Amino acid sequence: MPETILVVAAHGDDEALGCGGTIARHTTHGDDVHILLLADGVTSRGSNVDSSIRDVAAKNAARVLGAEPPQLIGLPDNRLDTLPLLDVVQAVEKVLEELHPDIVYTHHGGDLNVDHVVTHRAVLTACRPVPDQTVRAIYGFEVLSSTEWGSPDQDNSFRPTHFVEISELLETKLAALECYAEEMRDFPHARSRVAVEALARLRGSQVGLKAAEAFTVLRQISPG
Repeated sequence: MPETILVVAAHGDDEALGCGGTIARHTTHGDDVHILLLADGVTSRGSNVDSSIRDVAAKNAARVLGAEPPQLIGLPDNRLDTLPLLDVVQAVEKVLEELHPDIVYTHHGGDLNVDHVVTHRAVLTACRPVPDQTVRAIYGFEVLSSTEWGSPDQDNSFRPTHFVEISELLETKLAALECYAEEMRDFPHARSRVAVEALARLRGSQVGLKAAEAFTVLRQISPG
């Protein structure tokens, strides 16, 4: 039976970097995948940056992955920590009430990027396990150039325990990232095509696969 999947990311490109292959896997299996992008992703770079370019990229990437067009909230980039957490939580809650998703993917809570951290907390708050909550699984993804750059001093490093095979979907993930050409960088930058593919191969090798995406299990309820 098809499931409803919600990916909640801080910025356009986080969804493709963190779980693009998993999104494609869900859509090829007939699941309905929805993407919620909270921050505009560019206003921290100055007033002359056109946010519409990234919005178009997000829509094109979703199309490549087979997902529904993303919902773009447009909160201030790299300033989510300046907003009342309740405002961010309510933005997520509104979408939860519309979709009643079965599975939610979001950021790892130990990322360097502050918007990722706030998004993680907002999702966990919005998906709190009250009796009528439909979400039965929440997974945290890693985003190159943020997750691995988090402080090694904190006890919140990314230690995945859930792996999704993307051996046949890695090229689809990379094609989605091509939509974000302005956000990608040349190797050896972490946010490069070479590094993305290398991480997928590494995660796959950790569990005997050719390529995989890795997640932390934030909540997982087995069906009764």
